[in-house]
Amino acid sequence: MIDGADVLGRVALLRGLTPDDLEALGSHMRETHFAAGDVVVREGTRGARVLAFFIILDGTATVTVAGTARPSLGPGDYFGEIGLLLDLPRTATVVAETDLLCSAMSAWDFRAFMDEHPNVLATLASSLESRLNP
Repeated sequence: MIDGADVLGRVALLRGLTPDDLEALGSHMRETHFAAGDVVVREGTRGARVLAFFIILDGTATVTVAGTARPSLGPGDYFGEIGLLLDLPRTATVVAETDLLCSAMSAWDFRAFMDEHPNVLATLASSLESRLNP
């Protein structure tokens, strides 16, 4: 479990959520660690990683899409939301550049959260749309 008001409130995707929604979401998330060099998710895969959505708490990660490097990710950045919300294969490969500490949520925990908080879906969909169509 993570402190939703503290960590989640700073994540761009989640900024439209209420403090109560953030606390509830945080109760479904768990800390997970990756060693430097670990592939966290691989582009094109589906369901290979049980933990579907990640928020970086500490460390950095490299991102590639179709072999092209994208900006590195660090604390407060997130990934995995596209597959989580749209049930699509991974759109990027993310590799731990340093030891990486993340807060993560599985797809089934996300579905349970959405069943309990259906009002959140519209907020997340709007945030995701703005991320996909800058």
